[in-house]
Amino acid sequence: MNSLDWTVLIAYFGVMIAIGVWSHKRVDDVGDYFTAGGRMPWWLSGISHHMSGYSAVMFTGYAGISYQYGITSYVTWALPIAVGIAIGAKTFAPRLNRVRSRLHVASPLEYLKNRYNLTTQQALAWSGVLLKIVDVGAKWAAIATLLSVFTGVTITQGIVITGAITAVYCTVGGLWADALTELGQFVIQLVAGLAMLVAALNKLGGVSGIWNVWDEPALRHHGHPTAGPYTTVFLLAYLFIKTFEYNGGMWNQAQRYMATRSAKEATRSAALSSALWFVWPVVLFFPMWVSPLLVHAKKPDGSDSYALLTEQLLPHGLLGLVVVGFFSHTMAMCSSDANAISAVVTRDIAPAFSRQAREWTARVGLIAARITTLAFLGLSMAVATQVNSPAFKDIITVVIKWVAGLMGPIAIPFMLGLLPRFRRSGPTAALTSWALGLFAFYLLNYPVNDAVSGGVHLEYQISLPLAVSLVLYVVVGWIKPEDTPERDALLARINSDGGGAGSVALPEPSQAGDDALRPAASTE
Repeated sequence: MNSLDWTVLIAYFGVMIAIGVWSHKRVDDVGDYFTAGGRMPWWLSGISHHMSGYSAVMFTGYAGISYQYGITSYVTWALPIAVGIAIGAKTFAPRLNRVRSRLHVASPLEYLKNRYNLTTQQALAWSGVLLKIVDVGAKWAAIATLLSVFTGVTITQGIVITGAITAVYCTVGGLWADALTELGQFVIQLVAGLAMLVAALNKLGGVSGIWNVWDEPALRHHGHPTAGPYTTVFLLAYLFIKTFEYNGGMWNQAQRYMATRSAKEATRSAALSSALWFVWPVVLFFPMWVSPLLVHAKKPDGSDSYALLTEQLLPHGLLGLVVVGFFSHTMAMCSSDANAISAVVTRDIAPAFSRQAREWTARVGLIAARITTLAFLGLSMAVATQVNSPAFKDIITVVIKWVAGLMGPIAIPFMLGLLPRFRRSGPTAALTSWALGLFAFYLLNYPVNDAVSGGVHLEYQISLPLAVSLVLYVVVGWIKPEDTPERDALLARINSDGGGAGSVALPEPSQAGDDALRPAASTE
């Protein structure tokens, strides 16, 4: 990178901070901080939902998969996400919006206290927070490694720089700042991605290279939809997992649906995000698919191929813009995760342990939310310094195996608890599915994996814990039904287009300051 590239990078950081400061004016209480006060336009929510699903791991770990196996990276990653979000557009998005507008909550997990009980809410909250600290730590390590390749700074310095800048804008501006910076990041990504595509096609002889390159010996097997460890079974398992994860199972995407003005707009938001996942990753991935024709990766897994590609193909200035694109992906995902975790800690965990937290005013609650956001970012950055970041296999293992494998037991009670079909499943079903799903992950990835010759296949490591949780949630619910008039009334409120409160009044959330959370009358 030269001075022009550095100028682009520094200007980007400056704009992100400016957006955070501007968004600060729109945040008056925790409702604004966590759910944008239910005033976010559907198109901004959709773009934000899409962008919060990326990170720099795409340009490292998935670049390596593309270098080795070609279009498998799209077929087994982006495509399942697109299909999963499309499924959730009608199934989960409108219900999550009604959780905010009907139950007047600011955290995705707040409704679980009434849907199940306090113990279930706390189990899901604590396990999800701990998982996200590790997940986001891996994301910081990935972007810091890329920064070290381009600028020469150390891994630790890169973690501190990116984490500190993210902390400024997302702590000051909350979800509004997250969404607006993600919009800006999408524009940057659009320009940088198209620049890389044009540069790659120029090297391949023009637009005809899109369909002519596949006969090259280096790409002979790159046209296969599944390859290596990414088999058809893996594809189906990933679709299964991503349908839950990207429709709110990891909470930050749930916030995007909650932030829209109505259930109908939440559905439109999901539809936009799904369409972007179908189309845009193809543009981003094509240079990675053909990278064996253009560069020779130095790392065995090819995880440095995209960085080498940008250095070879792009002039200074555009190179800086692509580096900015790396940052934009990771900062979008990490800031949205930080906001979601802060919501869960301040709205779900703290009130369960502190009477003082239950009596916070709107102003004190907002201060607590910002402090919690900073604490989460600090912890995840500390974890990042312990990740062996030059070995991208370690990072991609955390992202694919740990997050995908552990997400299911956390997401099943949260997501299926929204649906009336599973109204018989109560606290016993939820806690059983959560506990034994986590135990299944441990068994498959450690004792059983060590005992089996060649180890347990990746698709089973990540999918079976979710399958165990799903089966137990349904079976225990039928064996020991725990539906009550109060729980039926809650489900009625979030599953109908009208008031849907049923004949039983629900208790209002207990935290002080909740009056500030209640948005204007629903536009449904």
